[in-house]
Amino acid sequence: MFFPARIALACLLAGAVTVLGGPAAAHDAGDPRERHADGTPYSTLAMRDLFVARPTLDTLESLIASALLARPTDGDQDPGGDGYRGRSKKVCGKRICVHYAVRGEDAPPSRRWVRRTLRVLGNVWDHEVGTLGFRRPPRDGRRGGDRRFDVYLAELGDRGLFGYCSPERRVRGERLAASSYCVLDDDFARSQYDARPAASLRVTAAHEFFHAIQFGYDFREDPWLLESTATWIEESFADRIDDNRRYLRYGTVHRPGIPLDHFSNDRYAHYGTWAWWEFLTARYGAGLVRAVWARADAVGDAPNLSSVAALRTVLDRHAGLPRALASYAVANLSPADTYAEGATWPSARLGRTHRLGRSDRSASEPVRIDHLAARHVVLAPERGLHGRRWRLRVTVDAPRRRSAARVVVVRTDGSRARRAVRLDRRGDGARTVRFAAGEVARVVVTLVNASTRYRCHQDTLFACGGEPRDDDARFRVAAQVVRLAR
Repeated sequence: MFFPARIALACLLAGAVTVLGGPAAAHDAGDPRERHADGTPYSTLAMRDLFVARPTLDTLESLIASALLARPTDGDQDPGGDGYRGRSKKVCGKRICVHYAVRGEDAPPSRRWVRRTLRVLGNVWDHEVGTLGFRRPPRDGRRGGDRRFDVYLAELGDRGLFGYCSPERRVRGERLAASSYCVLDDDFARSQYDARPAASLRVTAAHEFFHAIQFGYDFREDPWLLESTATWIEESFADRIDDNRRYLRYGTVHRPGIPLDHFSNDRYAHYGTWAWWEFLTARYGAGLVRAVWARADAVGDAPNLSSVAALRTVLDRHAGLPRALASYAVANLSPADTYAEGATWPSARLGRTHRLGRSDRSASEPVRIDHLAARHVVLAPERGLHGRRWRLRVTVDAPRRRSAARVVVVRTDGSRARRAVRLDRRGDGARTVRFAAGEVARVVVTLVNASTRYRCHQDTLFACGGEPRDDDARFRVAAQVVRLAR
């Protein structure tokens, strides 16, 4: 969902004033990619929010909003600083035009770079529209000169941005689909982005162009879906660059207690959640992301489901959301075993470790879990549990609805055995596993709250703008060491 109108406007105005005050005052030093979702004026979702809010603004505010949404070729009408101050040119391909300033700070280093940008954008189009099968972005009439999609080059690095896309006009006859344009940095200088310019161009073009595609499905779609799938598509298009790997420590791979649909304007969990789509597409194929967007699609007679409802509907054709979320949580305990590049990924945070032995044979822990999230409880054998007859009986008490549990036995040789805990109608279940100290290093119990119940339209940033109805759900894990009779 979107911010209330005046909050969206205030955020953008505050950012514009900062930028106009000079680059030195705009941001602290650091990674610009990790700042592009904060208070900077031209993040894609901030532009989306302003576009949505504009019809509800008064006359003066609406004029200011229109100026902030202006294209760089609108010159002085763009108070955010992206308006070209002199002559501009464009280089066009069959489907895309790249506009650039001839002189000034927005001018690219060479015409060769402009042609390279156009070539990369063409490859992005071929991948996202051709290979993956998403719809092309809606046409914009003759804005930008003709019906081809328009991308503008501008100096963005000094403001902590790689690029952005802005919805511009609603598609005729459609309430929630819009045409758009994109702006990319004019050179992706290594001094600003700490990466090869060509690499920064590829991942940014893939990410931002996918936002333009999304705006043709539903520009008011839930923000976590917009950003997590756009970050996933970077991996799909430019697998060798790995720019999106930096977000994994913020997202659901490393922090399983964060809801899958979590979004925050000054945090990065929604970018890190691209790994969820990587996990699903490795199992069910790249068409799964398109299938989710097809259910979220608001054009014509399409279903127009909220993000989580669309996801749940698609996964119901497979193993279902609870089982998928549990498998994902378990996979993130040891990413190297699941993901092609997982050896370099962070692993999931674990809860406290309970050490059990001959004297302390039992443990119990209450656990609270928010919706679409997981927690891990660790149980480890003490050295005194020698012999092959020691077992650990794990019992789980979970909410009746949409819960899941797994037990992972991590052996001393590093291998793992994964076991499901079958829960009955009351949410109770049990599993017995081997627990000898010389054989087992630890047992991890994974608990999942897969609730998708919301009170929708509450102006939150979760799915359907809703308040989750099953946050802070109560689970309990109990464990008992037992020894088999001879």
